[in-house]
Amino acid sequence: MAKHSKSIPQRGLRVADQIQKDLSELIAFELKDPRVGMVTISEVKLTPDYAHAKIYFTLLKDSPEEIKQTLEGLTKASGYLRNLLGKRLHIHTLPQLHFVHDISTSRGLAMSALIDQANATRAKDDDVEEDADSE
Repeated sequence: MAKHSKSIPQRGLRVADQIQKDLSELIAFELKDPRVGMVTISEVKLTPDYAHAKIYFTLLKDSPEEIKQTLEGLTKASGYLRNLLGKRLHIHTLPQLHFVHDISTSRGLAMSALIDQANATRAKDDDVEEDADSE
């Protein structure tokens, strides 16, 4: 029995990956809610007992109003999506779906912009020092 305990976390990852793939398709092709537009499922975190799944999503437009409407639409459709997911997945416990907006992409872009800004400032400082040394 100890042999199987090592494979359980791996199985959880495979199930989470399959949920991510299937939900992406279901949201794109089956969900007709006008509040839900272009949604990308970035990650699925599954509890060890498969009772709950946190679904992290990103949007093309990251405006607060757009995020709020999409979150409302996805939350309202979670039962429908879970039902469709149950027809695709054949696992004993089908998880409750909890949708969360993923801010890591927008944070990454903001950090990248700050790094670019710092590098540009540093380059200007280096140019000023070179000009002062040449005089």
